[in-house]
Amino acid sequence: MAKPTGFLEFTRDEPEKRPVVERVRDWHEVEIFGAPDDFRDQAARCLDCGIPFCHTYGCPLGNLVPDFNDMVYRGRWRTALDLLHERNNFPEITGRVCPAPCEAACTLSEGFGAVNIRRIECLIAERGFKEGWIVPIKAARESGKRVAVLGSGPAGLAAAQQLARAGHRVSVFEKSPQPGGLLRYGIPDFKLEKKIIDRRLRQIVAEGVSFQVGVEAGTDVSARYLRRSHDAVLIATGAGVPRDLDIAGRDLAGIHFAMDFLVPMNAALARGRLSPPPECSARGKKVVVIGGGDTGSDCVGTALRQGAASVVQLELLPRPAEGREPGNPWPQWPRILRTSTSQEEGGERLWAVETMRFTGKGGKVAGLEAVRLDWSSGKPERIGDSAFPLEADLVLLALGFVHAEHGRLLGDLGIATDERGNILLGPDGATSADWVFAAGDAAAGASLVVRAIASGRAAAEAVDSYLS
Repeated sequence: MAKPTGFLEFTRDEPEKRPVVERVRDWHEVEIFGAPDDFRDQAARCLDCGIPFCHTYGCPLGNLVPDFNDMVYRGRWRTALDLLHERNNFPEITGRVCPAPCEAACTLSEGFGAVNIRRIECLIAERGFKEGWIVPIKAARESGKRVAVLGSGPAGLAAAQQLARAGHRVSVFEKSPQPGGLLRYGIPDFKLEKKIIDRRLRQIVAEGVSFQVGVEAGTDVSARYLRRSHDAVLIATGAGVPRDLDIAGRDLAGIHFAMDFLVPMNAALARGRLSPPPECSARGKKVVVIGGGDTGSDCVGTALRQGAASVVQLELLPRPAEGREPGNPWPQWPRILRTSTSQEEGGERLWAVETMRFTGKGGKVAGLEAVRLDWSSGKPERIGDSAFPLEADLVLLALGFVHAEHGRLLGDLGIATDERGNILLGPDGATSADWVFAAGDAAAGASLVVRAIASGRAAAEAVDSYLS
């Protein structure tokens, strides 16, 4: 236990953020990283509970939260890093972008304020990089087996690293120009600067993983080639099919899926440019974001930085309560009102609103018509005479993702999918083809980065078992 009375002596310290007026003018990370030793008191707040719900219930990775908190409090940072790496390949990434279900499950979260686990985790990793403790870990011996990992998002990278450390020769195929998948092209730089990914990629490459970028499996390399050249294949291509909005006016120009807006901006920044192609730019435009989740929030922050004239975010669901309601007890994830760093920066949020149709002029979107919803019965009912118009030069659909792309690759490999369109896995972790495995959003549907890492690690274990 870090300090028995720590939670009584110290209050929760929220991460410091750069001023809004400053951060909306650039693409650098919003949160400010203080000195690691400044968080010793925060680690001292950990109770080391008899049943640590942060570890057993909250964290998909099963991070050893009480253990590394205790080490931070005692100043044993190297041991804290080792404990963190036992379960998490990329704590410097989850420490930046994870919504921290561990904190929601923290025993102190009700009444005292949860231990700032996410921040401590990130600071441990940053201390590790600064001190040179994070180095390549090479396999003791090679297995002689070859594995192809398709996709280099968090699931693919975690799986590739684990398989290389098990002694297998791993090749990662990525259709984009650089590895990273969702981490690089989906998450804006103001949440995750790409140098953070590149730093970890150097370690993975040094451990023996090779990357084939600009190569799409199923098109540039065939299923037959994969079968002939590899002993196993792991599909970690994500849930790339976005949910659409099939209403009148959907075919108007200026209506884009969220990723068709976010990816070009990230790609432009990677090339040293501060603006995307004009058709994907919000500069001077009235922007409407449909969808209130993390992706929608990322669209808000990106549009504000591009110089949007106005931003309105629409959410189908009603406005959440400020605190937990009776049907949502601890340690469940609290369904409460949250305001992201992007939503702090500007724009307007409208709750319980359904988009009815898009309106246009000259083939381009000019606005939309929406109606307010009543959720008092538990299901949405349109409120009579509540329809209203919204002007829009740019509409971004951030409605989530449906499932993995069902292209040529899955057909050629003979991969079955479930009723939701996700890749179907057997009890041994394999797909309907016993030499093909799947991980992350491709198998489980769109979810969190931390769940993708956990899935990638589990899939690597299944592949290793199969090869052994």
